[in-house]
Amino acid sequence: MARARMLVVLLVGVLLATTGAILVAGQAQATQGFCGISWGSLPKTAEPYSQNPLTNIRTGRDRCWDRMVLDVNGPAAGYDVRYVDSVHADGSGRLIPLNGGAKLQVVLKAPAYDQTFQSTYSGIVGQKLPGVNLAGYQTFRDAKFAGSFEGQTTIGLGIRARLPFRVFKLDNRVVLDVAHFWS
Repeated sequence: MARARMLVVLLVGVLLATTGAILVAGQAQATQGFCGISWGSLPKTAEPYSQNPLTNIRTGRDRCWDRMVLDVNGPAAGYDVRYVDSVHADGSGRLIPLNGGAKLQVVLKAPAYDQTFQSTYSGIVGQKLPGVNLAGYQTFRDAKFAGSFEGQTTIGLGIRARLPFRVFKLDNRVVLDVAHFWS
């Protein structure tokens, strides 16, 4: 009888251990899709203005967000990024039409021209960003150059919907991430 009891205790122990491992594995799989984003959708700003010009804009994708990188020739400049009803061209005020359910106005506090007023970025006001193809992006819908005037450069970014975003500076770039979903 003691052997039977030990066998039952052993089987219950194995069963509990197996069930616990299955539950932990299931929880790990469930959290892999969770990004834990807590950025919000309010405006984000940073200083300072810079004379180091914009040289390139590129985009990329992550499983949790779409990314835009603004490369600067020198230390990264400040920025002002916010959702707006419409984006207008720097200087002229001309409306920049954008596809998407929401519009982000991305202002880089740096020019797109050098000190001799020669262009350092080949964007054309109102046109899609050169070299940026947004096919297959989950959040980005459109990206257009809105000009560079009085030491700042504006980009219009069409977004699928008003989603959380973050902006941060690295050595010679400003990075904008827009989440795929609200977490």
